[in-house]
Amino acid sequence: MIFDEFDIKSLIRPVSDFPKPGVVFRDITPLFQSPRAQRMVADSFIQRYVEADFSHVAAMDARGFLIGSVIAYELNKPLILFRKQGKLPADVLSESYQTEYGEALLEVHSDSLCEGDRVLIFDDLIATGGTLLAAARLVRRLGAHVHEAAAIIDLPELGGSQKLQDAGIPTFTLTAFELSER
Repeated sequence: MIFDEFDIKSLIRPVSDFPKPGVVFRDITPLFQSPRAQRMVADSFIQRYVEADFSHVAAMDARGFLIGSVIAYELNKPLILFRKQGKLPADVLSESYQTEYGEALLEVHSDSLCEGDRVLIFDDLIATGGTLLAAARLVRRLGAHVHEAAAIIDLPELGGSQKLQDAGIPTFTLTAFELSER
């Protein structure tokens, strides 16, 4: 790892009662306001995956796009976009999932992956795991395989990383916040 966990945690802003009362939102925008921090985050992922055996990088709408696109570019891999309902213009496959706040629908272009492709999926954080699990189901429906799910932050007390592991999906994050870290 290029920097220690304390450095990254100090650049993730807690926002209380957003998007609803009782929630502490983990805001990653300060990471992207620091060119040094942005480079260190990207370099940490690049070092992890530079020799890994996968064919595509998938990024989750919208904060997952920030790091997923950089990783795809640096590793010279195709980028697959997983979007919220109604944002993709061509034929899509859809998958519903539960979020911390309700139900949502994730979509991907139906021609974005082929049988046997191996996909690294990215999001900004792992909370309940709903988005990444929906993406993994879509990847599998397209005949491809999930190499790993990666994120900047894990919120382990919400159970998402455990659900991913229980579904046979390895996970990797740069840091974790316990609920007690408010």
